[in-house]
Amino acid sequence: MPTPIAITRHQGMEALELCAPDGARATVLLHGGHVLSWVPAGADEQLYVSPKTAMASGQAIRGGVPVIFPQFAARGPLQRHGFARTKPWQLVMAEQGEGDALAVLRLSDDAATRMFWPHAFELELSVRVAGRDLEIELACENKGEEMFSFSAALHSYFRLNALSDASLQGLSGLQYWDSVANVERQQRTDLLLPGSPGAQDLDRVYYQVKQDLTLVEQGEQAQRQLLLRHTGFEDAVVWNPGAEKCAALADMPADGYQRFLCIEAAAIEHPVQLAAGESWAGMQSVTLL
Repeated sequence: MPTPIAITRHQGMEALELCAPDGARATVLLHGGHVLSWVPAGADEQLYVSPKTAMASGQAIRGGVPVIFPQFAARGPLQRHGFARTKPWQLVMAEQGEGDALAVLRLSDDAATRMFWPHAFELELSVRVAGRDLEIELACENKGEEMFSFSAALHSYFRLNALSDASLQGLSGLQYWDSVANVERQQRTDLLLPGSPGAQDLDRVYYQVKQDLTLVEQGEQAQRQLLLRHTGFEDAVVWNPGAEKCAALADMPADGYQRFLCIEAAAIEHPVQLAAGESWAGMQSVTLL
């Protein structure tokens, strides 16, 4: 029989501490539906959270996996990255099963969201941990009577010991929008080296990502590989602010950019369109190899 998981508190905020029978763990906040921590079975923390980020109601958290909805970045009239990451979500269920731990959270429209985005919707976020796997699914249902469109992303901050030791594989041949240079380009090689000269200020939207991506960190002691798959999300964002922009972020240490790379499952190039009563779902699956 599954064992229910009760709401606890983490740094003063309501949270769910998911723990699978094999020791895999994740921390999920009700604030923003925010995945704050992921520790695979027998391994270390895989997500980065800035030590300077605010943990407060109504404020975005820098790190972990923020939920971006219904707008990506400043591509529209709403606040940057939309409102889902700063709203309180409701617990649907959380339990430890025979081989995993699962939480489901829900966010629905209210008077505050309709002031800025006049649509009736329901989001569900499902977070599952087991072994060396983390699965995050975001689903949206149009609860209104008119069609609407939205962009979405799972803005995952993956922890690194050193950006200069990292590479991202699987991008060869993809078209991408370079938000730093404001130009569309094509990825010529399979490998992206985010710590190399000229690539430390990264803000790219890769289009139509069908293949798996692999984040590799080759340090002096050992190699670490994360395999990333996504379904439902057609795009992938790769972001790192680099030294200059990171130093200007109030919620980041000046050298924080060296400790993470964001690789986000996203729906950006072609926003999702939902007619009344229709639903959509996208999933990001991450495996520590």
